[in-house]
Amino acid sequence: MFMTKLLLAEGDEFSRDMLARRLTYRGYEVITAGNGRGVLAAAREHRPDLILMDLDMPIMDGHAALRSLKNDPRTFHIPVIALAARVSLDEVRQAATDGCRGCEAKPVVLRRLVERIEEVLRARAE
Repeated sequence: MFMTKLLLAEGDEFSRDMLARRLTYRGYEVITAGNGRGVLAAAREHRPDLILMDLDMPIMDGHAALRSLKNDPRTFHIPVIALAARVSLDEVRQAATDGCRGCEAKPVVLRRLVERIEEVLRARAE
């Protein structure tokens, strides 16, 4: 059976673990990373179907990690949904400019996030 593979990049360990458990329960295979550099390595190694990217992470923030992903021929095609604690119009615009397929506010509403994940994956398949 095929499981959708998600890479969850979240700087806060508690939030990362909680969201990973909730997404796993929903039937996704979840790989996690706690900082931007970890996201780059995990994306190259695991080739996820979609990345959920916290924009405010240590070592390398989500914007820098996203630009690196989009400039890498091994990862540029992976869709990314941004996760942001402070979702302003400027933040949404910057995320879109950086290549995100949407921006979800934190704390995450799981039902809405799953709907967004499925919408992005359907659009990618078409």
